[in-house]
Amino acid sequence: MVYLLLVVGLVLLIYGADCLVKGAARLALTAGIPSLVVGLTVVAFGTSAPELAVSIGAAFSGETEMAIANVVGSNIFNVLFILGLAAMLSPLIISKQLIKQDVPMMIAISALVYWLVSDGLLSRLDACILVVLLISYTVFLFVQGKNNPDQEEAQEDISAPWWHNILWLLVGVVLLVVGANLLVNSAVAIAKAFGVSEAVIGLTIIAIGTSLPEVVTSIVATVKGQRDIAVGNVIGSNVFNLLAVLGVAGVIAPEGLAANAQLVSLDLPIMLGVALLCAPLFFTGATLSRAEGATFFLLYLLYTSYLIGVALSLNYTASLANMTLYGVLPVTLALVLFSLQRDLRQQS
Repeated sequence: MVYLLLVVGLVLLIYGADCLVKGAARLALTAGIPSLVVGLTVVAFGTSAPELAVSIGAAFSGETEMAIANVVGSNIFNVLFILGLAAMLSPLIISKQLIKQDVPMMIAISALVYWLVSDGLLSRLDACILVVLLISYTVFLFVQGKNNPDQEEAQEDISAPWWHNILWLLVGVVLLVVGANLLVNSAVAIAKAFGVSEAVIGLTIIAIGTSLPEVVTSIVATVKGQRDIAVGNVIGSNVFNLLAVLGVAGVIAPEGLAANAQLVSLDLPIMLGVALLCAPLFFTGATLSRAEGATFFLLYLLYTSYLIGVALSLNYTASLANMTLYGVLPVTLALVLFSLQRDLRQQS
């Protein structure tokens, strides 16, 4: 039975993502708003619903560290795994708005959250600041999109009534949330049946499971050619996770959200570093190539392997850390410099 639920959850995720992308693309044109803005707001907010549910539940139950860890892990996964996989399938063309506005916004908010949590606590006042920023940012995006419609996306059929598009969006969000819950719960049950530890389940299945809607939505959008939605969904989800998920959970938690030493010294800096990594790679030719996507994907595999190794006290963690520090990071830096040089050569 649990295997059947696993398959059902996957099917619901795939169909829900298709509904969400379809509704978002049509709604954008019907309302005169670019699909990029819808990807940064409606789609991103909907696919981040599992993170919001997990973090609010953690705040209510007093497990506040889980609320922060869920957001930090999801943001790292979104950029490295999802964008990496999507770029390996098809090079992603990055819009000018993402390069000049939304990626810098994600970096700035990541830095702000890192600073707020650097003392080991996200207080209620800190959380209120994040919620105010969320409302301001969302209103700004819709006003900007309404004033600057993208005429190049008129290829989509918008003959259906507007409420059909709203219905597609709602059905897509519901199916994504239900599908993610079924998939996560059944995967946990299977893992326990095979004797996998709770630490491994928490570090892999739960963290990845809450980001499954973003995975499927971005992949489906990439295959359909809606690359603005594919990339905007990831950037928007990261902003939403930091501002809304941490903000709402922090307001609900009586004493704010606590962060342990590992989150402050390792995971939050990595989240900020991953956000910073987007800037030069997105600027190089306004594309994320297959090689760059593969680099993102490899970095996520290394990060996850290190987390599992630390949790299980495995012997390879020290060697993996040294290999990453002295091997992988220099190669990544060389790739970034090569991309910048190539872009400058093409422009000249």
